[in-house]
Amino acid sequence: MRVSPTQPAAATAPHLSSGDEVPVEALGDLYRDGITACRGAFDGAWVDQVGADVAAAFEEARSRPDGAVGRGPQRWYVEIHPEQLRGFVELVTQPWVVSVCQAVLGPEYEIVELGFDIPFPGAVMQPWHRDFPMPEETRRQRRLTSLAFNLTTVDTVEEMGPFEIAPGTQWDEGVDFDHGMFPPREQYDRYQGRAVRKYPQRGDISARSALTIHRGTPNVSRSARPVLVLGVDAPGAGNAAHHDMAVTRGYWENLPSSVREHLPCPVVERLEPIRQKHTIEGLVMGAAE
Repeated sequence: MRVSPTQPAAATAPHLSSGDEVPVEALGDLYRDGITACRGAFDGAWVDQVGADVAAAFEEARSRPDGAVGRGPQRWYVEIHPEQLRGFVELVTQPWVVSVCQAVLGPEYEIVELGFDIPFPGAVMQPWHRDFPMPEETRRQRRLTSLAFNLTTVDTVEEMGPFEIAPGTQWDEGVDFDHGMFPPREQYDRYQGRAVRKYPQRGDISARSALTIHRGTPNVSRSARPVLVLGVDAPGAGNAAHHDMAVTRGYWENLPSSVREHLPCPVVERLEPIRQKHTIEGLVMGAAE
């Protein structure tokens, strides 16, 4: 499906009917490699609108204390409210996104995070890491309890510092990882041997387990590389506690019911700017190799 940028926010969201196919290829990718993708899921004009909203949200966030959190030199993360993204409904009702969430996380999946990561020119190599420690359910049952969807707002090229991932490492238990997230440097050769760089284009969207070992690479271009992030949990995964996403009552009432049922965030009379608290200290300095 290619989403139109002019689709109204209250449009009916798609549902998977009993006749729709489970995304077997995506499931295989996620459980084997820890990452999968849908090419050309969105129109370029819609993505450009997302890019404009991301740029506006970044300027606003940088204008106040704790509006953006550093993820290394010249690399920033900002969490936003759904109302700051005009295409939020189109994003979370895109059929591939819905089907992957349902198949991996179950029919009662929860949308818990919306934000973006921007490596600017001068961003350096990050250390290999995962985004949080492995949950016990994953360790014991080999079940993925969360997904991170990423959507680039630019056509990615090598000079921009593409995302690099070590496929299959979502199952590494990480008992010797610093804070459960950062593998010891003596294991880097293993990850480098598996490393794959990703070059998504405008309109593509990916889904990955945030447990899969990954890193950002140096941005030696003259352009920023903004990436929208959508975090989705299985019920009980608990990642919502690390985020402060909210919606106003008027916005909530105009959302399709099929979006509301997956959006467990507070409904408020007035939005407060989000003070970033999802800091990953091990990323602040970067890790030149």
